[in-house]
Amino acid sequence: MQQAEIGIIGGSGLYSMPGLTNIREERVSTPFGDPSDAFILGELEGRKVAFLARHGRGHRILPSELNFRANIYAMKMLGVERVLSVSAVGSLKEEHKPTDFVVPDQFIDRTFHRVSTFFGEGIVGHVAFGDPVCATVGKAIASACKSAEVVGKLGGTYVCMEGPQFSTRAESNLYRSWGADVIGMTNLQEAKLAREAEICYATMAMVTDYDCWHEGHDAVTIDQIVAVLHQNAENAARVVKAAVAAMPRERNCACATALQYAILTQPDAIPAAARERLGLLLGKYQQ
Repeated sequence: MQQAEIGIIGGSGLYSMPGLTNIREERVSTPFGDPSDAFILGELEGRKVAFLARHGRGHRILPSELNFRANIYAMKMLGVERVLSVSAVGSLKEEHKPTDFVVPDQFIDRTFHRVSTFFGEGIVGHVAFGDPVCATVGKAIASACKSAEVVGKLGGTYVCMEGPQFSTRAESNLYRSWGADVIGMTNLQEAKLAREAEICYATMAMVTDYDCWHEGHDAVTIDQIVAVLHQNAENAARVVKAAVAAMPRERNCACATALQYAILTQPDAIPAAARERLGLLLGKYQQ
């Protein structure tokens, strides 16, 4: 039985989901270990949703320590077909101001300590990732921003850095020279794994501050950034609610069949352990 159809991953500042009804908490164990926290299952705008605090309640887990595979696989185990990810980011362009939301459609990978695939250990798979974000979910978020009267910009490039330190000024200016829009530490691995799990995925990137390239950035205090985080969290709750309500019931995008031609390993060469570990992903293609 499908326990949820839409997953919400809450980032910095959004540790719970206001408006959920019929709430229950569920811990999920996966072949890849435990997710960041227990899932909060409930209903929002008449849809079954599963909420996960990305960094754990109390913000305990560094970006590099996140078990991205467990988080996404657990979403799949719960029946989730679409994931709406919320995250705090720095702005790399003057036009993206604090409290603005950006819905990126591209990523640049600047991480180096992370596992970002379910494959390996006897099974090889290559999914298409030229368009890493589900356009259906991205458009629903952008539309929800309008209805919630929040500045939301559809499209742009998200630089995913390793962290936990923020960028040097040289790095920040390099990313700006590439034309990137925002910078964060978490979303690319989620997007890659969601595609492998045939889950639609899009990010709502909440701008908290300008990255260190911006003149006068050093004058920004922690108190100011925290104030923006709180404002963003309030806006995010309204936008997520509207996005869930606007999400189409049917899936007609390519995300749902991303694995159809992605497995290169011959079926009889796949080790039993790999077949069991990835049964939830491969089952419909390897009867």
